[in-house]
Amino acid sequence: MRRPANAPTRRRRGPWVRLALLLMLLLYGVPLLWILITSLKSNVEIFANQASVIFKPTLHAYQQIAASGSLGTAMVNSLIIAGGTTLLTTFLGVLTAYGLARYRSQLIWWILGFLILLQMVPQTAEIIPLYHIFAVTGLVNTRLSVVLADSALLLPFAILILRPFFRNIPIEIEEAAAIDGASRLRTFLSVVTPLALNGIVTEAALVFIIAWGEFLYAISLLSNPGDYPVSAVLSQEIGAYNVSWPGLMALAAVGSLPILIVFLMAQRRLASGLSLGAVK
Repeated sequence: MRRPANAPTRRRRGPWVRLALLLMLLLYGVPLLWILITSLKSNVEIFANQASVIFKPTLHAYQQIAASGSLGTAMVNSLIIAGGTTLLTTFLGVLTAYGLARYRSQLIWWILGFLILLQMVPQTAEIIPLYHIFAVTGLVNTRLSVVLADSALLLPFAILILRPFFRNIPIEIEEAAAIDGASRLRTFLSVVTPLALNGIVTEAALVFIIAWGEFLYAISLLSNPGDYPVSAVLSQEIGAYNVSWPGLMALAAVGSLPILIVFLMAQRRLASGLSLGAVK
């Protein structure tokens, strides 16, 4: 059956694109595969020949972390911290980005420059002021303090990601909804938000992934090991005189599963969102 003359043709990937995809696969896939292989080895096999890919697999490391019960608690803590950070950052980021997208003034460039400047401030410079604020308010040693600190860190990043999506939405769509009798809030929730959904999902997925792996605020603001997220529990596996490499890699493999799940669930939105999407 012949293809119509005006039918769209699938764009073939050139050799350079395939080479770039292969390099990305090697760059990210090989370390993940090596983590999985190491977690299935014993300490004897690791120290005998670290580079060997021929070995007798064992689930001893996974059995140990399951028996300790620390990973399950850490996973729940990470889910609370990363989930709370994602919800708070997305809520504030969407409102602020929409306002900046609709605000017409030369002042907007100063605001965007200030947001970029905030991202350049190192976390280490923020620890002492944040600790003092949370100590005064009684939030030190609570997971809420980590959620608030992570949200403050990631909010400028979220705003800068979301603003282009709202700018791509024609103002005429909102004006048409207003003519039909829709309120400003209803227009925002029923018209604007669905059109910017690719950007919102992209921002939320990236914020969740970053917040899941955040380490500095967790160890600085939390003193109870029972409140530690996965990133802090991983650091405890590195002792002063000994490192259980199978246990460390098993924790890393299991701890990265939620990130993989979030990525797979948001894959289509991420693909279109990172290219700034298109208004339907």
